Amino acid sequence: MEPDTAQTGRVCPLPSCNTTSTGLLSARAVRARLTSVNIDEVVADAVAWRRHLHANPELSFREHETARFIRETLASFGGLDIECPVATSVVATLRSGRSGPTLALRADIDALPIQEESGVDFSSRTAGVMHACGHDGHAAMLLAVARLLVANREELMGEIRFLFQHAEEVPPGGAAELVAAGALDGVDAVIGCHLESTLEVGKVAALDGACAAAADTFSVRIRGQGGHAAFPHMTVDPIAVSAQAITNLQHIVARNTSPLDSIVVSVTRIAGGTADNIIPETIEFGGTARSYRQEARERTRDTISRVLSGVTAAHGATYELEYVNGYAPVFNDSRLAAIVREAAGAERVVEIEPVMAGDDFSAYLRAAPGCFFFVGAGHDGAFPHHHPRFTIDERALRVGIETFIRTAKRLLADGTESGKVRE
Repeated sequence: MEPDTAQTGRVCPLPSCNTTSTGLLSARAVRARLTSVNIDEVVADAVAWRRHLHANPELSFREHETARFIRETLASFGGLDIECPVATSVVATLRSGRSGPTLALRADIDALPIQEESGVDFSSRTAGVMHACGHDGHAAMLLAVARLLVANREELMGEIRFLFQHAEEVPPGGAAELVAAGALDGVDAVIGCHLESTLEVGKVAALDGACAAAADTFSVRIRGQGGHAAFPHMTVDPIAVSAQAITNLQHIVARNTSPLDSIVVSVTRIAGGTADNIIPETIEFGGTARSYRQEARERTRDTISRVLSGVTAAHGATYELEYVNGYAPVFNDSRLAAIVREAAGAERVVEIEPVMAGDDFSAYLRAAPGCFFFVGAGHDGAFPHHHPRFTIDERALRVGIETFIRTAKRLLADGTESGKVRE
């Protein structure tokens, strides 16, 4: 695994969770102040916001109505500077009026091209589009966090930027566009989270270092020589060649990768042929390759090409390979991860292994140190992400909201009890 400073080369300037210096509120003080806010009302609103967004999903780069709903909801809170660096993202800034760090909090807002089969009362009203990854919950939680922090502005120093980001699901992703638009300029730390249907509801995981993998994609066209199915000896059958190629690609992980390395190569689609009695001219298939180390990432790409070259040459076929580097891996800053774990509370924190899913949160980590944490939203019989019957347990929203709030308050504590801020 690569170190958590690999993406920025910067050390997080914000205080460590074990520090007791005067500018940082104790965990007990943060929790006491949080309970003084009517969080129950805000959590109820978050559930309603989430259900509205779930019923009205929009695909990546098309989130116009989603962004409008978020803008109008944020405007109703007052006290926020709201802008749209790109047409389908929203950035709201809360300025405390006192000098201090700048913290960014991120939620992704796009949906997936999936026909919903969950059966919930607020199912998608858009055919073929569904929030099957929890982004509706992410947006609703961050709206609630913004509302609560606006109400508690006097407890903060510095500023907070709330990033409602488009197009997490489709590379090159919305995060890179927001960074290019300046949304991370001057930011000292960035925090994001993901609801997990495969993690027990109410649990929180914030890993040190490696967190989410690099997610690349590949598309292959195998070209043979088509003909009549009754005379296969007069053809070069691209179906048979593709079958050999796909089988051999599995050896990349099974026989070409160290057991101590984390790599996934999955062929997820295949297409070709027009009739039962015709051997086609071409077959197309594609999939994804995931890894953590750059060396392993490059080796996997080269091995895919080598396998395709050898298999097609052996059978008199040819191939075309399009390999697209997706998101970089996500590496958490260990000090920020420790603060998130402390903010979540020992009774909620669990340890998990790094996941092989990818997330464009990594684009933010080129600009600032950060932490991407997971919130359990699972329940009995829960389906995995990107499944047409995916659902979340909405009790998880409160856990995510509280963890965000406590993290923000510990990082931007106003220091009024001591009269000075941590250097």
